[in-house]
Amino acid sequence: MKSAQPQQGLPAIVLGIIVALAILIGLNSFVIINPGQAAVLSILGKAQDGALLEGLHFKPPIISAVDIYDVTVQKFEVPAQSSTKDLQQLSASFAINFRLDPVNVVQVRREQGTLQNVVSKIVAPQTQESFKIAAAKRTIEEAITQREELKADFDEALVSRLDKYGIIVLDTSVVDLTFSPEFARAVEEKQIAEQRARRAVYVAKEAEQQAQADINRAKGRAEAQRLLAETLKAQGGELVLQKEAIEAWRQGGSQMPKVLILGDSKSKVPFLFNVGDLTKS
Repeated sequence: MKSAQPQQGLPAIVLGIIVALAILIGLNSFVIINPGQAAVLSILGKAQDGALLEGLHFKPPIISAVDIYDVTVQKFEVPAQSSTKDLQQLSASFAINFRLDPVNVVQVRREQGTLQNVVSKIVAPQTQESFKIAAAKRTIEEAITQREELKADFDEALVSRLDKYGIIVLDTSVVDLTFSPEFARAVEEKQIAEQRARRAVYVAKEAEQQAQADINRAKGRAEAQRLLAETLKAQGGELVLQKEAIEAWRQGGSQMPKVLILGDSKSKVPFLFNVGDLTKS
């Protein structure tokens, strides 16, 4: 009787194992794709058409695998170098904001594999090529002074190149833009020359203005003398003596003037004599 108990417990154990396996297989038959993710279903190592977007999806147990991709915005800084239209070396660093197209993750899985491969094998080389296209349209000076136009040409080239790989470019920015030391020295020398030229123009204009001011002053003095001459001519020599009397008084200052001016009411001509002569007599 005692030996029959283990035999009766064996089916229960087997049944428990079967139920556990069924639960495990059942749980392994579904995959949940969260927002911001997209997945690729592979059966026996072969990627299946049609991306798995967010939600609950069935997958064959044991023989299948699911590769999940982050389709949120990714940001990477990519360096680039190129020659300009006038054969000057130009270096730049671009910050690229992009994301994978969820619908095209199957293509990414088949051609690039991982997101890291996407950056190293696709985004970085295409950034370099796009920068070459934009820089080759301009001289080194134009690349620096027309920075927005340079970026616009770069963006256009990069978007068209990455689109065929299922990569959506959201935004780019130029982190750094540098040129060769030789050109830097040339720019500095040019700026110094331009400053000297502007200084020379300023000095020339200042001299011209000073000369014009001298001319205007000379014209003013000549006009004043002409008016004085006309007045003297009209009123005779009396005004000359009056003017000399006024000047003599000014020169005397606050002291008693040596020249005393006398005149009568009938005549405008002053009579001048030296006060010192009276004291001597």
